[in-house]
Amino acid sequence: MNFTEFGFDAQLLEGIDAMNYKEATAVQEQVIPIIRAGKDLIASAQTGTGKTAAFLLPIINELITTEKHEDDINALVIVPTRELAIQIAQNLEAFSYFTPISSIAVYGGGDGSSFENEKRALSKGADIVICTPGRMISHLMAGYVKIGKLKHLILDEADRMLDMGFYDDIMKIITHLPAERQTLLFSATMPPKMRQMGLKILRNPEQINISISKPPEKIIQKAYIVYEPQKIPLITNILKDDTHKKIIVFCSRIESTKTLSRDLNRAGIKNDAVHSGLEQTEREAALLNFRTGRTRIIVATDVLSRGIDIEDIDLVINFDVPNDGEDYVHRIGRTARAETDGTAITLVSELEQYKLLVIEELLGYPVPKGIVDPSFGEAPAYEPRKKEKRKPFKKSFKKKGGNGGTPRPKQN
Repeated sequence: MNFTEFGFDAQLLEGIDAMNYKEATAVQEQVIPIIRAGKDLIASAQTGTGKTAAFLLPIINELITTEKHEDDINALVIVPTRELAIQIAQNLEAFSYFTPISSIAVYGGGDGSSFENEKRALSKGADIVICTPGRMISHLMAGYVKIGKLKHLILDEADRMLDMGFYDDIMKIITHLPAERQTLLFSATMPPKMRQMGLKILRNPEQINISISKPPEKIIQKAYIVYEPQKIPLITNILKDDTHKKIIVFCSRIESTKTLSRDLNRAGIKNDAVHSGLEQTEREAALLNFRTGRTRIIVATDVLSRGIDIEDIDLVINFDVPNDGEDYVHRIGRTARAETDGTAITLVSELEQYKLLVIEELLGYPVPKGIVDPSFGEAPAYEPRKKEKRKPFKKSFKKKGGNGGTPRPKQN
């Protein structure tokens, strides 16, 4: 299902298009119509199934197309960790870039100035607030949070919040909210305490259960942990091996696709690039060359990760780590089709380590790590949680009627 079929406002569609989101995932197809209908929802959905966009997009659309409270918080997203709050805030900023939506992420661990920035936003009102439970409790107890007219409450990774002991905090936050609201609860698992909480805070909820499909077991998966400058020499060395007949190399952005394709051709490794910046006739010509064996290697964005009908691809390389587990499964699923075997290699830079960890948690097992030959220089250790803590993030409160920063479109 294409995102244009959901009936979203043109301003929101512009942001979706800038992110290059075209086809909805299974969870988005099922969840978005339920949310747009104003119903409560309890959904079993793991990270990596596209659930963030599934709840953000219809909420943004609702707030820009219907009457809202200008001096109150209209939607509250409660999450278990600072990292998840940052991630959702970044997605929200990109999706809502062409809209007048105001938003802020509220979480602990910052300095006094960040707390004051949060206080100003929460006391004046904001369209969407993403928060961790403890930090929001601190603000609520001070008495200035404008939350009495809230329209939407979203609990993301609710099972994890219960595991971390946030049940009482969540219930305390809910006492400050109006009874007439839409409540959405997302959880990977449904333990008894989760269902108990659901009965207390949801009204006649719709229930769905979405799980991401796992890659075929016959795909040999491997990840190389490297520094970013080591990627080009390593992939050049891999591609010089002519053992594989058909190879797809995936990049996450158009510019990196163009650059990698050019660098490989200069190194004598013939390839064609495929991305949405090309004319349809150019893409079809490249794919025809690939099918007929005139070209052995395609360098592509995720525009090629779904729907390509070529059975004998025996190697997929992720030059960039995919943004989520769904993309990873679709990418590597291009190989080992029909009765053939296949190999999937992922190159992981320091800043991408946490992305790989999320994918591994979704898969339920670690992706085997390859040994980087010493000739490429010393490689970094795989320490994804430590790398995530070092990742910088600049947070700003978007004023109503304006845009709070530069969008980060995911280009295919």
